[in-house]
Amino acid sequence: QVQLVESGGGLVQPGGSLRLSCAASGIMVSINPMAWYRQAPGKQRELVAAIVSGGSTNYADAVKGRFTISRDNAKNTLYLQMNSLKPEDTAVYYCNTIIWPKNYWGQGTQVTVSS
Repeated sequence: QVQLVESGGGLVQPGGSLRLSCAASGIMVSINPMAWYRQAPGKQRELVAAIVSGGSTNYADAVKGRFTISRDNAKNTLYLQMNSLKPEDTAVYYCNTIIWPKNYWGQGTQVTVSS
């Protein structure tokens, strides 16, 4: 049974940093394609960053240079380091993996960027 549990969200001032974690079970983050998505109020869920088994990563243009996706294979945990946060980064952030043809999602963690 696949389970993804996010943590690390919270309230941060503009320019601040947060690190999100996604503890995985039932899969191996070193093998499965993993991703972070976010959904702001009134908007569609969007891809933020992704990493594949070989280690290649890709990022949404809006977060390039500010966010970094990584994984700890020993802890079977996915991370999203978010720096230079902006108010427009405010959203619920979700961990995701795909075991074709099914998408698996965590419960989400709220990130609020506000002064």
